[in-house]
Amino acid sequence: MDLTSWWRLLLGAGYFCMIIAFALMLIMKRRPVGSTLAWLFLLFAVPVAGMAAYLILGTRRLGTKRLHRAHALAPTYEEWQQHMQEAVCGLNSCPSRRHNRIYNLAERSMSIPALPGNQLHLFQDCDSIIDALLKDIQHAEKSVCLEFYILEQGGRIDDVTTALHAAALRGIQCLVLLDGVGSRAFLNSDYAKNLRQAGVQIEESLPVGPLRMLVERMDLRNHRKIAVIDDAIAWTGSYNLIDPRLFKQNIGVGSWIDAMVRIEGPSAHVLGSIVMWDWEMETGAGLNVFKQDYHYQPVTEDDSHLASIHVLPSGPGVDRELLHQVLVAAAYESQDELVISTPYFVPDEALMSALRSAALRGVKVQLIVPEKNDSRLVHYASRSYYEDLLEAGVEIMHFRGGLLHTKCVLVDRETVLFGTVNLDMRSVWLNFEVTLIVYDESFGQRMATLLESYLEQSVAVCPESWPSRPFMKKLGENTAQLLAPLL
Repeated sequence: MDLTSWWRLLLGAGYFCMIIAFALMLIMKRRPVGSTLAWLFLLFAVPVAGMAAYLILGTRRLGTKRLHRAHALAPTYEEWQQHMQEAVCGLNSCPSRRHNRIYNLAERSMSIPALPGNQLHLFQDCDSIIDALLKDIQHAEKSVCLEFYILEQGGRIDDVTTALHAAALRGIQCLVLLDGVGSRAFLNSDYAKNLRQAGVQIEESLPVGPLRMLVERMDLRNHRKIAVIDDAIAWTGSYNLIDPRLFKQNIGVGSWIDAMVRIEGPSAHVLGSIVMWDWEMETGAGLNVFKQDYHYQPVTEDDSHLASIHVLPSGPGVDRELLHQVLVAAAYESQDELVISTPYFVPDEALMSALRSAALRGVKVQLIVPEKNDSRLVHYASRSYYEDLLEAGVEIMHFRGGLLHTKCVLVDRETVLFGTVNLDMRSVWLNFEVTLIVYDESFGQRMATLLESYLEQSVAVCPESWPSRPFMKKLGENTAQLLAPLL
């Protein structure tokens, strides 16, 4: 055997050992079986591309700076959590009727307790959201804090940035934290430059770049949507700071349809603390929010119409499993009705089993998803789950009024999971998100009314004709499902 043959043999052996090493690393991570099998499939089908993809997308690397900052802030954060528990000690935050299991799961697993005494207002269109948010910014006395995945200038959003500009000029502390991918165009724009010159502090969350790719995972995104005014009023939900009449109008899916909730009460303080934590992780600038005393003050003297809320932040390494457990528990806890609205539906086996189980035991389960989607891969992958759901009795409704972007799980019109989380595994396991678990029948009825308006604009998927769709469609959908754990 000549020298060239020896080199080929050594390189081949090294290449084979590298593939085996990656496979062992995947297996020892003990991820969900579907995710592990998908990565193994990709690794052995296209080894070089599979290894590169895993290094870029397969780990939860957040960077050493963030880890050091989180470690340094942890003791202060724990003191704040203890203080919040003491602030609401003795107040009844437990739901009065059903779904105590959801409450107990969250209460025993979270460091942030359920907070009573919250006044909630539900908004369901861009103009009403912007009008109310503008009023809050214009009446701010101390601070305006915004954290959003997307901020795109144009249309009604010009009114928001103008209000921020004016607030900063009158001495209000204005902090804006935007995702480095979702808001990249704005972060590099003259609009952002002008706001900074006026005194608005704008920071990029989870920046991206070729060098960062070596130490941080680039597709871990900050998907939160939170606005907090004076630490007393907060907004959250599915709405990005975009004008739906202008946003992505060239892709043929219609306008984005969103909902937001406005909160007055102690949960506003918690949402503000989440923004401050994220700000600290990106900037290292301590804002001392966790060192301030919080004194519970009822919004009104009559608390009969006020809601108790668990605020559940989630992200890679932060209550990931709890969010998944709460979603599954909501399906198992439902007794009469379970209505879900989500733009992206790519569930795992546990959630699929919970939804099918609910329908099979007689719960009316309705899944509302947009008929047209801005992600073709998600569009096909989601439809691969329909047949099993339809067989179990789940009603699948295709919304035709635009790209339905509202993310909500309504359990028996009493308990509401509402926030930024899509029912796909990227939202559940990877992105930084926030979910409100609202225990309030009045708010549940308002959410039911909103979801009924979506149902009126939807058409049902026929369980009799769906299985007979063309073979090539089935093949494309089932092939897309193989990549579902990676979406």
